[in-house]
Amino acid sequence: MVAKGSDNAFGHLYHDKNHNPVYFFGLSLPAYKKQSAKVKKIHLLLVLCCGIILFSGNPASAQYKGKHKHRKGAFYASWGYNEEWYTNSTVHVVQNGLGNNYDLVHVEAHNHKGWDQGLLQEQMTIPQYNYRLGYYFNEKQDMAIEINFDHTKYIITDNQQIQLNGTLNNQPTNMNINFSAANGFYYYLNNGANFLLFNYVKRFGIYHAKTDMFGLDFICKAGVGPVIPHVQNSFFGNANDPHFQIGGWNTGLETAARVSVLKYVFFEFSQKVDYARYSGLKIYDGTASQNFGTYELILSAGVIIPTTKKERHHLFISNFKKEDTQKN
Repeated sequence: MVAKGSDNAFGHLYHDKNHNPVYFFGLSLPAYKKQSAKVKKIHLLLVLCCGIILFSGNPASAQYKGKHKHRKGAFYASWGYNEEWYTNSTVHVVQNGLGNNYDLVHVEAHNHKGWDQGLLQEQMTIPQYNYRLGYYFNEKQDMAIEINFDHTKYIITDNQQIQLNGTLNNQPTNMNINFSAANGFYYYLNNGANFLLFNYVKRFGIYHAKTDMFGLDFICKAGVGPVIPHVQNSFFGNANDPHFQIGGWNTGLETAARVSVLKYVFFEFSQKVDYARYSGLKIYDGTASQNFGTYELILSAGVIIPTTKKERHHLFISNFKKEDTQKN
């Protein structure tokens, strides 16, 4: 039985036979009974929504439902082959003992692919090759650091007319020469102009199957590092002793399309621009220096090597019955 009481901030207040207050969501019981069926439905919906919000916000009453797997780190390695195009360049020659200090102006150069002459018939490191060694260091596996090496071959094109401007035999000189091996001139970074970069890598996912058996990504890379050329040359018939050396620095930007299959295998098609500055290159009784730009196309294949198991990240849903059972 309900007894009438006094007004309250929540509406008109009533009491049951034990003098406990009776509310009905801001309305007194008689006032609620007078509402239309539509208004009653609105009140009931509000009660249900509030209940869901209150109880779903209780972390003690949650249980695991969905599972998403992530990996904290992974190494990757790839191997491939490349082709290059070079900008024209000026080679500065200094031979103090011979009284020479001149420029070879606007020289043309080309690459030597090697892989187009029977790739499987010679050692895999003979053609223009490249390798990548990297480590994805974040949970989403979309940021990495990378060692990036391109074995590129730079050869000044034989039998071209080149302007020589400067001092030759201590005499001012401005003339054209026929730059050819037959005329005593050649200039090879043929065992490698050799670009080494330390890259930051960012991966942008385009599509990935739920099973991770197929994926498509867009990759961006940027870095800087030394050049390690193999220097072999001759000027006016004076040849140097061919050798490797640290010969300057380079910086590069690279973009790639990556197709991943079978979770851990990928194929990558890349394009790259590189700017290299060479200095102190050993020639007969002196040094040479130059700088040039490079555009590369690269095709490679690689593998991903996980370093940790995938961790399970759980979603939560309310389970009040389970909580009530445990309390009882």
